Amino acid sequence: MKVLIQFIREYWIFFSLLLFALIAILSLTPMAELPKVAGTDKTHHFIAYSVLVLPLMLKKPKYWFIILLSYIALSGTIELIQPHFNRQAEWLDLFANICGVICGVIIAYIINICFPIYKTSN
Repeated sequence: MKVLIQFIREYWIFFSLLLFALIAILSLTPMAELPKVAGTDKTHHFIAYSVLVLPLMLKKPKYWFIILLSYIALSGTIELIQPHFNRQAEWLDLFANICGVICGVIIAYIINICFPIYKTSN
């Protein structure tokens, strides 16, 4: 587990970009083209944004709070442009995204307590 967390911390930018691209693609794909998955739409939003925040918060770089706010802003932007992609924009989706971000921050905080970041001097 420690090795996996260190790997995520080292390549957090890659994982963050990959996860955000996946979320954006799925969020802008028409509902009819998506496979049926157990759970509600709000649950999917919550889980997606919880996972999106994990690499950032496991690494916790210098400007983490600005990046965190950017995730929320990008989430809102996706909601605003969804009607142009044959999807429906909902404020409750944005609320679920924000709740997911908060939950991801809490989970990463707990993981960082259990597996602290060791700074190596060069």
